[in-house]
Amino acid sequence: MAATVQFPVRKITPTEQSEIQDMLAVEEPLEIRLAYGPEKARVEKAVSITMRTPGNDEELALGFLFTEGIIKEKNAVRQVRLTDSVNGNIAIVDFQNDVTPTLDTLDRHFYTSSSCGVCGKASLDSIKTKSIFRLEPNGFTISESTLYTLSGLLRQNQGVFELTGGLHASAIFDANGNLIQVREDVGRHNALDKLLGYFLSENNLPLNNHILLLSGRVSFELMQKAYMAGVTMVAAIGAPSSLAVRMAEEFDITLIGFLRDKRFTIYSGKQRIL
Repeated sequence: MAATVQFPVRKITPTEQSEIQDMLAVEEPLEIRLAYGPEKARVEKAVSITMRTPGNDEELALGFLFTEGIIKEKNAVRQVRLTDSVNGNIAIVDFQNDVTPTLDTLDRHFYTSSSCGVCGKASLDSIKTKSIFRLEPNGFTISESTLYTLSGLLRQNQGVFELTGGLHASAIFDANGNLIQVREDVGRHNALDKLLGYFLSENNLPLNNHILLLSGRVSFELMQKAYMAGVTMVAAIGAPSSLAVRMAEEFDITLIGFLRDKRFTIYSGKQRIL
Protein backbone atom coordinates (compact mmCIF):
# COMPACT_ATOMS: atom_id res chain seq x y z
CA MET A 1 0.00 0.00 0.00
CA ALA A 2 1.35 3.42 -0.97
CA ALA A 3 2.28 6.04 1.63
CA THR A 4 0.84 8.89 -0.49
CA VAL A 5 -2.21 9.44 -2.67
CA GLN A 6 -3.17 12.17 -5.14
CA PHE A 7 -6.29 14.24 -4.53
CA PRO A 8 -7.83 17.01 -6.70
CA VAL A 9 -7.93 20.39 -4.93
CA ARG A 10 -8.43 24.06 -5.74
CA LYS A 11 -5.37 26.12 -4.77
CA ILE A 12 -6.06 29.74 -3.81
CA THR A 13 -3.49 32.55 -3.69
CA PRO A 14 -3.94 36.35 -3.57
CA THR A 15 -3.30 36.49 -7.33
CA GLU A 16 -4.75 33.30 -8.80
CA GLN A 17 -6.80 30.14 -8.41
CA SER A 18 -5.94 26.80 -9.96
CA GLU A 19 -7.09 23.17 -10.02
CA ILE A 20 -4.20 20.86 -9.12
CA GLN A 21 -3.48 17.35 -7.90
CA ASP A 22 -2.29 17.52 -4.30
CA MET A 23 -0.33 14.77 -2.54
CA LEU A 24 -1.80 13.50 0.73
CA ALA A 25 -0.23 11.24 3.34
CA VAL A 26 -2.20 7.99 3.57
CA GLU A 27 -3.77 7.13 6.91
CA GLU A 28 -5.05 3.56 7.19
CA PRO A 29 -5.72 1.16 10.07
CA LEU A 30 -3.25 -1.54 11.03
CA GLU A 31 -4.44 -4.27 13.36
CA ILE A 32 -1.71 -5.93 15.39
CA ARG A 33 -2.33 -9.54 16.38
CA LEU A 34 -0.27 -12.00 18.40
CA ALA A 35 0.02 -15.70 17.56
CA TYR A 36 1.48 -17.90 20.28
CA GLY A 37 1.34 -21.31 21.90
CA PRO A 38 2.17 -24.88 20.84
CA GLU A 39 2.21 -25.53 17.12
CA LYS A 40 -1.01 -27.55 17.14
CA ALA A 41 -2.85 -25.19 19.49
CA ARG A 42 -1.85 -21.67 18.44
CA VAL A 43 -3.77 -18.79 19.99
CA GLU A 44 -4.32 -15.64 17.93
CA LYS A 45 -5.20 -12.45 19.81
CA ALA A 46 -5.76 -8.90 18.55
CA VAL A 47 -4.08 -6.35 20.83
CA SER A 48 -4.30 -3.01 19.02
CA ILE A 49 -5.55 -1.08 16.03
CA THR A 50 -3.53 1.99 15.15
CA MET A 51 -4.06 4.52 12.37
CA ARG A 52 -0.76 4.70 10.53
CA THR A 53 0.89 5.55 7.23
CA PRO A 54 1.58 2.28 5.37
CA GLY A 55 5.20 1.21 5.21
CA ASN A 56 7.56 -0.54 7.63
CA ASP A 57 4.56 -2.25 9.21
CA GLU A 58 6.66 -5.14 10.52
CA GLU A 59 8.87 -2.65 12.36
CA LEU A 60 5.81 -0.84 13.68
CA ALA A 61 4.39 -4.05 15.15
CA LEU A 62 7.71 -5.03 16.74
CA GLY A 63 8.37 -1.54 18.05
CA PHE A 64 4.89 -1.27 19.53
CA LEU A 65 5.19 -4.61 21.33
CA PHE A 66 8.68 -3.75 22.58
CA THR A 67 7.80 -0.31 23.94
CA GLU A 68 4.69 -1.80 25.60
CA GLY A 69 6.91 -4.32 27.37
CA ILE A 70 5.28 -7.34 25.70
CA ILE A 71 8.51 -8.49 24.05
CA LYS A 72 12.01 -7.91 25.35
CA GLU A 73 14.12 -9.27 22.52
CA LYS A 74 13.93 -10.03 18.82
CA ASN A 75 14.43 -13.77 19.38
CA ALA A 76 11.03 -14.08 21.07
CA VAL A 77 9.42 -13.56 17.66
CA ARG A 78 9.53 -16.12 14.86
CA GLN A 79 8.21 -13.80 12.15
CA VAL A 80 5.81 -10.95 11.40
CA ARG A 81 3.22 -11.74 8.73
CA LEU A 82 1.30 -9.05 6.88
CA THR A 83 -2.14 -9.74 5.49
CA ASP A 84 -5.16 -7.76 4.28
CA SER A 85 -8.73 -7.74 5.52
CA VAL A 86 -11.91 -5.95 4.55
CA ASN A 87 -11.21 -3.27 7.16
CA GLY A 88 -7.50 -2.78 6.52
CA ASN A 89 -4.14 -4.41 7.04
CA ILE A 90 -3.19 -6.92 9.71
CA ALA A 91 0.25 -7.58 11.18
CA ILE A 92 0.41 -11.01 12.82
CA VAL A 93 3.36 -11.36 15.17
CA ASP A 94 4.26 -15.06 15.44
CA PHE A 95 5.96 -15.89 18.72
CA GLN A 96 8.29 -18.83 19.17
CA ASN A 97 6.39 -21.94 20.25
CA ASP A 98 7.85 -21.84 23.76
CA VAL A 99 7.20 -18.12 24.32
CA THR A 100 3.95 -16.86 25.84
CA PRO A 101 3.64 -13.06 25.77
CA THR A 102 2.77 -11.28 28.99
CA LEU A 103 -0.27 -9.12 28.31
CA ASP A 104 -1.00 -7.97 31.86
CA THR A 105 0.47 -4.50 31.25
CA LEU A 106 -1.42 -4.01 28.00
CA ASP A 107 -4.82 -2.73 29.08
CA ARG A 108 -5.74 -0.71 26.02
CA HIS A 109 -9.00 -0.03 24.26
CA PHE A 110 -9.21 -1.70 20.87
CA TYR A 111 -8.91 1.59 18.96
CA THR A 112 -5.82 3.80 19.20
CA SER A 113 -5.79 7.11 17.36
CA SER A 114 -2.81 8.27 15.33
CA SER A 115 -2.49 11.42 17.42
CA CYS A 116 -2.34 9.85 20.86
CA GLY A 117 -1.35 6.30 21.65
CA VAL A 118 -1.89 6.83 25.38
CA CYS A 119 -5.56 7.84 25.00
CA GLY A 120 -6.70 4.22 25.01
CA LYS A 121 -4.88 3.30 28.21
CA ALA A 122 -7.12 2.27 31.07
CA SER A 123 -4.82 3.72 33.70
CA LEU A 124 -1.51 5.49 34.14
CA ASP A 125 -0.15 2.40 35.86
CA SER A 126 -0.28 0.46 32.60
CA ILE A 127 2.18 2.81 30.88
CA LYS A 128 4.76 2.72 33.65
CA THR A 129 6.57 -0.18 32.01
CA LYS A 130 10.14 -0.85 33.01
CA SER A 131 13.04 -0.85 30.59
CA ILE A 132 15.14 -4.00 30.37
CA PHE A 133 18.21 -1.76 30.17
CA ARG A 134 19.88 -0.52 33.33
CA LEU A 135 21.91 2.35 31.98
CA GLU A 136 25.00 3.59 33.74
CA PRO A 137 26.78 6.90 33.01
CA ASN A 138 28.90 6.27 29.92
CA GLY A 139 30.30 9.70 29.11
CA PHE A 140 28.12 10.16 26.04
CA THR A 141 28.12 13.82 24.96
CA ILE A 142 27.27 15.85 21.88
CA SER A 143 28.50 19.28 20.85
CA GLU A 144 26.34 22.36 20.43
CA SER A 145 27.53 22.76 16.83
CA THR A 146 26.51 19.18 16.00
CA LEU A 147 23.05 19.70 17.46
CA TYR A 148 22.49 22.63 15.12
CA THR A 149 22.91 20.35 12.08
CA LEU A 150 20.38 17.69 13.07
CA SER A 151 17.06 19.33 12.16
CA GLY A 152 18.30 20.14 8.66
CA LEU A 153 19.48 16.56 8.11
CA LEU A 154 16.14 15.24 9.34
CA ARG A 155 14.21 17.47 6.96
CA GLN A 156 16.40 16.41 4.02
CA ASN A 157 15.56 12.77 4.71
CA GLN A 158 11.79 13.16 5.17
CA GLY A 159 10.79 12.00 1.70
CA VAL A 160 7.04 11.66 2.29
CA PHE A 161 6.87 14.89 4.28
CA GLU A 162 8.48 16.67 1.35
CA LEU A 163 5.62 15.47 -0.86
CA THR A 164 2.74 16.01 1.57
CA GLY A 165 3.81 18.27 4.45
CA GLY A 166 1.74 16.02 6.68
CA LEU A 167 3.94 13.49 8.49
CA HIS A 168 5.85 13.20 11.74
CA ALA A 169 9.36 11.77 11.82
CA SER A 170 11.73 10.16 14.30
CA ALA A 171 15.45 9.74 13.66
CA ILE A 172 18.53 8.37 15.37
CA PHE A 173 21.90 10.12 15.04
CA ASP A 174 25.31 9.24 16.44
CA ALA A 175 27.42 11.62 18.53
CA ASN A 176 29.04 13.05 15.39
CA GLY A 177 25.69 13.99 13.87
CA ASN A 178 25.57 11.15 11.35
CA LEU A 179 22.03 10.03 10.52
CA ILE A 180 21.65 6.32 11.26
CA GLN A 181 17.97 5.80 10.46
CA VAL A 182 14.72 7.76 10.07
CA ARG A 183 11.06 6.73 9.95
CA GLU A 184 7.94 8.74 9.06
CA ASP A 185 4.28 8.30 9.94
CA VAL A 186 1.07 10.26 10.30
CA GLY A 187 1.22 9.38 14.02
CA ARG A 188 4.21 10.58 16.01
CA HIS A 189 4.15 7.50 18.26
CA ASN A 190 3.97 5.23 15.19
CA ALA A 191 7.02 6.91 13.66
CA LEU A 192 8.97 6.19 16.84
CA ASP A 193 7.70 2.61 17.10
CA LYS A 194 8.80 2.00 13.48
CA LEU A 195 12.22 3.42 14.26
CA LEU A 196 12.71 1.42 17.45
CA GLY A 197 11.31 -1.67 15.73
CA TYR A 198 14.05 -1.32 13.15
CA PHE A 199 16.81 -1.21 15.78
CA LEU A 200 15.22 -4.12 17.65
CA SER A 201 15.16 -6.21 14.46
CA GLU A 202 18.83 -5.36 13.89
CA ASN A 203 19.73 -6.25 17.50
CA ASN A 204 21.08 -2.73 17.98
CA LEU A 205 19.57 -1.82 21.33
CA PRO A 206 20.12 -0.03 23.68
CA LEU A 207 20.60 3.36 22.02
CA ASN A 208 22.52 4.93 24.89
CA ASN A 209 25.25 6.30 22.61
CA HIS A 210 22.88 8.02 20.20
CA ILE A 211 20.49 10.94 20.08
CA LEU A 212 16.81 10.60 19.21
CA LEU A 213 15.35 13.51 17.23
CA LEU A 214 11.58 14.04 17.02
CA SER A 215 10.01 16.27 14.39
CA GLY A 216 7.29 17.68 16.66
CA ARG A 217 6.53 18.01 20.33
CA VAL A 218 7.60 15.59 23.06
CA SER A 219 4.87 13.86 25.01
CA PHE A 220 5.23 11.55 28.00
CA GLU A 221 4.49 8.54 25.80
CA LEU A 222 7.36 9.33 23.45
CA MET A 223 9.71 9.71 26.41
CA GLN A 224 8.50 6.38 27.77
CA LYS A 225 9.23 4.70 24.43
CA ALA A 226 12.68 6.29 24.31
CA TYR A 227 13.36 5.09 27.87
CA MET A 228 12.35 1.54 26.95
CA ALA A 229 14.98 1.56 24.17
CA GLY A 230 17.72 2.85 26.46
CA VAL A 231 17.89 6.30 24.86
CA THR A 232 19.72 8.84 27.04
CA MET A 233 19.32 11.92 24.83
CA VAL A 234 16.10 13.15 23.20
CA ALA A 235 15.81 16.31 21.10
CA ALA A 236 12.72 17.74 19.45
CA ILE A 237 11.82 20.47 17.01
CA GLY A 238 8.86 21.34 19.24
CA ALA A 239 8.13 21.68 22.93
CA PRO A 240 8.00 19.00 25.63
CA SER A 241 5.08 18.47 27.98
CA SER A 242 5.50 18.91 31.72
CA LEU A 243 5.25 15.15 32.28
CA ALA A 244 7.90 14.49 29.63
CA VAL A 245 10.27 16.82 31.48
CA ARG A 246 9.53 15.16 34.80
CA MET A 247 10.27 11.75 33.34
CA ALA A 248 13.52 13.00 31.77
CA GLU A 249 14.64 14.33 35.14
CA GLU A 250 13.68 11.14 36.97
CA PHE A 251 15.60 8.84 34.62
CA ASP A 252 18.52 11.19 33.84
CA ILE A 253 17.61 11.58 30.16
CA THR A 254 18.91 14.67 28.40
CA LEU A 255 15.87 16.46 26.94
CA ILE A 256 16.15 19.27 24.40
CA GLY A 257 13.29 21.24 22.88
CA PHE A 258 12.88 23.90 20.19
CA LEU A 259 15.90 22.63 18.25
CA ARG A 260 15.75 24.90 15.21
CA ASP A 261 17.20 28.11 13.77
CA LYS A 262 20.48 27.59 15.65
CA ARG A 263 18.89 27.61 19.06
CA PHE A 264 17.56 25.09 21.56
CA THR A 265 16.36 24.78 25.15
CA ILE A 266 17.77 22.22 27.60
CA TYR A 267 15.18 20.89 30.04
CA SER A 268 17.19 18.07 31.58
CA GLY A 269 20.68 16.52 31.47
CA LYS A 270 22.70 19.58 30.48
CA GLN A 271 25.94 17.76 31.37
CA ARG A 272 25.81 15.87 28.05
CA ILE A 273 25.82 19.03 25.93
CA LEU A 274 29.26 20.48 25.10
